[in-house]
Amino acid sequence: MQTTTDGRYLIIKGRRWRASDPSIPARLRQELVNELMSARRAVKQGEDGARKRVNDAKLALGERGQPWWEDPDPDSMGERIRATIRTLLSHRVDASICPSDVARIVGGPDEGWRKYMGQVRQIAAALATQGEVVATQNGEPVEADGAKGPIRISRRRPDE
Repeated sequence: MQTTTDGRYLIIKGRRWRASDPSIPARLRQELVNELMSARRAVKQGEDGARKRVNDAKLALGERGQPWWEDPDPDSMGERIRATIRTLLSHRVDASICPSDVARIVGGPDEGWRKYMGQVRQIAAALATQGEVVATQNGEPVEADGAKGPIRISRRRPDE
């Protein structure tokens, strides 16, 4: 496997594929890759929603959507944040996620990720309104974009 000199693309069997965002912290990148591989296996088995999981993982990794090397526009960043939340929650089946993990994936490991925390919370609140997730603080449901202090995001259970 080769990469282009700028590191933006991989060359596989003569075909060019967008590389993953290199600014994603290694531990989080590995979680996204593990979920991508799991989703690809689910596609082969014909599972419902598997293609959506693949797309979400590729968006989270920066392999789809607006290129990771460009300055992000708010809509594209919102799409990547939503996909990242869904991907991490798919990977951590019975666990919650911290909004800062999502911000670190989309904003990189340096302090630049902090500027995305507000947008991550807003999108988590919108996903909660749609019934996809629930935001909690000290185990109690809260409004993700209005809560003061740390929150967790988890999948909404069918019985909730």
